[in-house]
Amino acid sequence: MRRRNFIRGLAATAAWPVAGRAQQPERVRRIGVLQPGARDDPENRLRLTTFQQALQGLGWTDGRNVHIETRFSAAGDAADARKNAAELAALAPDVILSVGSSGLPAVLQTTRTVPIVFVLVPDPVGSGFVHSLSQPGGNATGFMTYEYNLCGKWPELLKEIAPGVTRAAVLRDPAITTGIGQFAVIQSVAPSVGVEVIPINLSEDPAELEREVAAFAQTANGGLIMTAGVLSATHRDLIVTLAAQHKLPAVYQERNYVAAGGLISYGPNFVEQFRRAAGYVDRIIKGEKPADLPVQAPTKYELVINLKTAKALGLAVPPSVRARADEVIE
Repeated sequence: MRRRNFIRGLAATAAWPVAGRAQQPERVRRIGVLQPGARDDPENRLRLTTFQQALQGLGWTDGRNVHIETRFSAAGDAADARKNAAELAALAPDVILSVGSSGLPAVLQTTRTVPIVFVLVPDPVGSGFVHSLSQPGGNATGFMTYEYNLCGKWPELLKEIAPGVTRAAVLRDPAITTGIGQFAVIQSVAPSVGVEVIPINLSEDPAELEREVAAFAQTANGGLIMTAGVLSATHRDLIVTLAAQHKLPAVYQERNYVAAGGLISYGPNFVEQFRRAAGYVDRIIKGEKPADLPVQAPTKYELVINLKTAKALGLAVPPSVRARADEVIE
């Protein structure tokens, strides 16, 4: 009996380290997020909430087994982006989520070792962020905003919903290659639908934008085409207001412009990119390398129409356009 008790005691003692290891707290991973724009912007909140919810669905809960550090950089402020990128890199995160093409250069300049997942980047290859879409190389991969050929749909859609338009101001950011690239595609398609395009360069000065749009609107039969970029997002509400004020039919690249009162949009669901980005973050934390994860383009594009705005502009939405709409705002 004593021998049996002794053996049981040895077995229990041997089990102690195993039990101790099982009770060790789970390792907390760290994710950095660099987001341009304001912390209280509703669209930013929606996107980051979507990202966190998608992570939670994959088993990563902020405050339990992952800690998310977010930095908001002033839109278009390269110095602020560099400062925030340096702060995030200094925390030695497992991965950084970089939003947009304005902050990504700062993150890449700060670290070539911390894995980076980017979203909402229009031309990652042309901008030099990755070597190719299929084999990114380096420490960054992610999700491009859309392929450039999408931009050719905007003048076609503008002419379809507002047949009287013969001139379109294209609002672009000339400081980034994507602003120039988007305009080039629009310019190549516009003559085939009978529309002359005139670039209006965006800047941080809203008063300058107001003057440019007012000058353009002095000639009849005008419309607007909004390209993607940080400055276009910064001036979103102003642009929608100016289009209404000057009775300019406008086509946008993102739904939230139409939700804010814009006429029509055609583009990807940008919120969905944050959900998909969580999948890449999960895979990287579990050991995969950004260099081996291909850059992905959107798989679906959405057409959204604001009927109230169309009515205010005196436009009858063609049945062919309405039938293709993924969402109609009334």
